Amino acid sequence: MNTNRGLFLALFLVGVFFLCVCAVLAGAAAFRLQNQQGVLSLPGSAPSTVMPSPSPTRETARTRPTPPSSPPSQTPQQPLPDDLEIARALSRVVNRVATRVSPSVVNITVDVGNDILGGTGQGSGFVIDKEGHIVTNNHVVEGARSIIVRFQDGTEVEAEVVGTDPDSDLAVIRVDVDPEVLKPVELGDSGALQVGDWVIAIGNPFGFEGSVTFGIVSATGRAVRGVTGRGFSLPNLIQTDAAINPGNSGGPLVDIEGRVVGVNTLIFSQTPMANSGVGFAIPVETVKRVVPALIEKGSFEHPFIGISGLELTPTLAEQLGLDIDYGVLVVEVFEGSGADKAGLRAGTREVTLPDGEVVPADGDVIIAIDGREVRTFEDLVNYLDTRSVGDTITLTIVREGQTMDVEVTLGPRPSEMP
Repeated sequence: MNTNRGLFLALFLVGVFFLCVCAVLAGAAAFRLQNQQGVLSLPGSAPSTVMPSPSPTRETARTRPTPPSSPPSQTPQQPLPDDLEIARALSRVVNRVATRVSPSVVNITVDVGNDILGGTGQGSGFVIDKEGHIVTNNHVVEGARSIIVRFQDGTEVEAEVVGTDPDSDLAVIRVDVDPEVLKPVELGDSGALQVGDWVIAIGNPFGFEGSVTFGIVSATGRAVRGVTGRGFSLPNLIQTDAAINPGNSGGPLVDIEGRVVGVNTLIFSQTPMANSGVGFAIPVETVKRVVPALIEKGSFEHPFIGISGLELTPTLAEQLGLDIDYGVLVVEVFEGSGADKAGLRAGTREVTLPDGEVVPADGDVIIAIDGREVRTFEDLVNYLDTRSVGDTITLTIVREGQTMDVEVTLGPRPSEMP
């Protein structure tokens, strides 16, 4: 009897133990399931930071909108790791160029002896050799009674005019100083410039010595009329947005190698005495041609074809009754010039334009020069600027509907327009 009672007690304890184990396993499963539901209700969150949340009531489920699904994840575009280094490198280039070229740039103060205009003027220039020659603009030193040159190291000395050329707006002055003060610039190649190339202007705007501005080549081959005072154009100019202001005139425009590619000369602005981002520089290729003659002879002879002309447009050609709508219409041929000797013809049939201007409509039309197409007057004067007195050129013209070639020998430009 005792044995049966002991067996019964043992079985009873085993059963209780089994029920306890089942209860523990069921509780653990329920807890795990509740945790998983809490994680799924917060998409995109880290499971380790999510606490299990109670199931929403029916009311909550009805009134809370379902959050919109997240858009597909996109990897954000990372900045180039060397962007800042590129900017720093550009800054170092400008700094290096300024450090190298600035000792060659001088401040020029002139006494023009005109009390009404203040009596003095200022500009810039740059040293080109160890003999003391300095290049500047003609309009900086024109009419000066005295010229004072100040170098970066503070050296001041009086200068004399060696030569001037109003038609290129270039001049050469000379100083007598210790050769150690003279730091000649390196001349570059303006013919290799392209739109978008970086350039640096160094000069003395408004008397602020050693100022450096930075920009790009906006255009090349610009011809600007009416700035020489003699009716001729300044051809082949470099246009830049590097800030050029009064006092920059005569200073160098340099490339990022520190080589001079131009001589800053003028600006276009709707506001007097203010930069508007449209500045012009004389190309260094012109400097290479003109300056040696100014040093040797004091002047420079420009080639002269001997005509005045009118740039044709489709509208103008229609008004004049012409079959050709581009090129340069010969309006006048100057007596004794190369064009006169070659037999170029101006028109005799006068047409009054809507603005009242009277134009001789049946003159020769120049459409090419030495095989290069001429569509504008700028094309003509820019090419002539690359030639010399005594050169013979071939003009392709249209005369009375016929196309023909005419050879013209270039003479020297007169001191004044005929």
